[in-house]
Amino acid sequence: MIKLGLYSSIANPPRGDHLDRCVQETVAEAELAEACGFHGFFFGEHHQDRDGFLPSPLILCSAVAARTKRMQIGTAVLLLPLHHPLRVAEDVATLDIVSGGRIVLGVGLGYQDADFRAFGVAKKHRVGRFEEAIEILDKSWNGERFTHKGRHFDIDDVRVLPRPVQRPRPPLWLGASVPAAVERAGRLGDALVIGPSMPLAWNVEAAALYRKAAAAAGRKPEIILMRDAWVADSVADAARVYGPEVMAAYKYYWRAGSEAFKDVESLDAFEFEAMAKDRIITGSPEACIAEFKRWSEAVGTDYFLLRLRHAHSGGPPHQEILKAIERFGRDVIPHLAG
Repeated sequence: MIKLGLYSSIANPPRGDHLDRCVQETVAEAELAEACGFHGFFFGEHHQDRDGFLPSPLILCSAVAARTKRMQIGTAVLLLPLHHPLRVAEDVATLDIVSGGRIVLGVGLGYQDADFRAFGVAKKHRVGRFEEAIEILDKSWNGERFTHKGRHFDIDDVRVLPRPVQRPRPPLWLGASVPAAVERAGRLGDALVIGPSMPLAWNVEAAALYRKAAAAAGRKPEIILMRDAWVADSVADAARVYGPEVMAAYKYYWRAGSEAFKDVESLDAFEFEAMAKDRIITGSPEACIAEFKRWSEAVGTDYFLLRLRHAHSGGPPHQEILKAIERFGRDVIPHLAG
């Protein structure tokens, strides 16, 4: 069985206006997604973005938890080096109770300088803070008192209560977009989350590296693939509605030097139909079903998080997203269940 979830980037370029409306729309999208058979709904984190990218994903998770009953809710990803892990442990434990045991904590290092400047955290320390925070989260959720003396965090004789509903703890997913982070996910996490922009060949190589690291650490591997995706009557129809949104995101990443687009020579290359090959899952329902199955077999995963709403453009429009959710639910998800 192949499961589909959604990842939502809440922002409204160019100035971040009317984000209250964007939040209301996103919660409505989550409600519809659950009704249409999606397995989960996830949020990310950034700070100081001019487009108003909402910085508090766990609060957004609580809003979705209040309006849904069954699907997973989580972060993909929370920028763990920016936070005190004890606070994260308490918030996630509380949210797991509020949601009835549905929370997933996906964490990542972060890459934008502004995120680190805002919190006075030296970016050069992000790996050390991240790995130490993972250790503290593990200690926090087992219900026992503990003391931690580390390079970045000093915690004396604490016990985190309440405990999460899930046992032994909520799933801890680690995001990765470079080989060192992929290996770290195998060593420290319950699952690897691969971002939506990397091409298929990179995902296949990353999956192999991750499985090797997970086996060495005695962990059962699980891979979650984030993907840009849109279902329509045809690729041409998807290009009309979804193409400008996803291309705006890819151009932003290219300008920022993203590894995903290191071989792209100029902005002229960002044309939807050409860029979609081995990167975007799109087209007719039949084409999307075939692509999900092809990616699933190639990478060895049964869980995709689809990015329909894009931060760097603010679109597609809410009504178009609702139509896409309904169509995925009606024409795609039932054919992935076998």
